[in-house]
Amino acid sequence: MTTELEHLDQSPIPVLDAECPMPDIAKLIGGKWKLIILQILIFRGVHRFGELRRRIDGITQTMLTNQLRALESGGLIERRVYAEVPPRVEYSATARALSLKRVFLALHDWWMEDEARVREDAEGAG
Repeated sequence: MTTELEHLDQSPIPVLDAECPMPDIAKLIGGKWKLIILQILIFRGVHRFGELRRRIDGITQTMLTNQLRALESGGLIERRVYAEVPPRVEYSATARALSLKRVFLALHDWWMEDEARVREDAEGAG
């Protein structure tokens, strides 16, 4: 069964069939931490491991390591190791990740509009 949604350009998007990319997208950027990591690297630039860990409240060192490896293997971030003592490792968004910038901005706009709508509904009910 194929259900269609209207895309921004009005072309139909196949949903729940073999052509739907959503399962692959979810594997690539889904989960609790990947979007947060990507947001930081896309909008705030290059970060070292410790900087990322301090910015992301509640993430463990192991989880951050695993998520960074997954994003790197997906071609979304680049890991650069400097031959220094002590070693320095920096993470940055790749061109592939930077192409998600408009998606993040669209999600931000949706959230702001939805929050305003929820607030208005709550005020109207009370």
